[in-house]
Amino acid sequence: MKVFCHIPRENWFCDRYGKEYQKFSSHSVTFNDLDSDLYWLLAGWCWRQIDPKLLSLKKVICTIHHEVPWKFDNNRLSEFMERDRFVDAYHVPCFQTEDFIRKITKKPIIQISYWANNHLWKDLDNAACKKKYGVSDKFVISSFQRDTEGGDLKSPKLEKGPDRFCDFVKKFSENSDKEVHVLLNGWRRQYVISRLESYGINYSYYELPDFDEIVDMYNATDLYVVGSRVEGGPQSIIECALTKTPIISTNVGIARNILPESCIINMDSDYDIFIPGDDCVQEAYRNIQKILIESHVEKYDKLFEKVLMEI
Repeated sequence: MKVFCHIPRENWFCDRYGKEYQKFSSHSVTFNDLDSDLYWLLAGWCWRQIDPKLLSLKKVICTIHHEVPWKFDNNRLSEFMERDRFVDAYHVPCFQTEDFIRKITKKPIIQISYWANNHLWKDLDNAACKKKYGVSDKFVISSFQRDTEGGDLKSPKLEKGPDRFCDFVKKFSENSDKEVHVLLNGWRRQYVISRLESYGINYSYYELPDFDEIVDMYNATDLYVVGSRVEGGPQSIIECALTKTPIISTNVGIARNILPESCIINMDSDYDIFIPGDDCVQEAYRNIQKILIESHVEKYDKLFEKVLMEI
């Protein structure tokens, strides 16, 4: 089978994910040859880049990573339904996304989580990595995702929970006997940076580090905090599990598939500060073994074969 994988070319997650699929899939995967058996809209929001006439002639599977309920207005619904005319089946990474779009479409929806690339994310020495960033004597809390709306570069991207992250860091800092240092990477971190500066909390920001650098940053982390309200993943849960980075998360996306229950935090109510111990880290590492890339990509291959032959 020849699969055309449509990626956004944004130098972000979907581009990497498409390339990983190309490398490990048993199918022939292309990013530019539209003369393929099946189209995978990995970046569904870019679907208009493809001629609708071509979409109507091919089997099409569209990945919906997540939808933000308070942003899903009539315009967003109209866009979804227009694309839906060309889609034969949907792929979603988590049950929350499946529940949301099941109310909108009558097309088949198949849930398969993201895979974990154990060739990329590695467990390294924490002390050595902390020394690299000059934070050996600090308690390092990390966040590696966008947190600010692109429209004004100051408003919080609420689905990512940057307000919750900042509230947590402030609370932790006020109750810790160690100095807190925040490690940030990713585009559009203006909101978090402005709040950290208002608290007088030290931070380091690396906008677009390469993957080796990100691996080092995970391994320099004492606690990774996911405060998101809506996610398909997030990828940080997979990456923390593989790098054995202590992590707490709200109940979003695949969090409960990977993390121990004690690491799931309700940030809408009062909560106790919790630092996962080695038992939690090891449990997450064991759970992530179920979705390692070589075996998990096979599920995507079989999904595409099913869409082509049966749907």
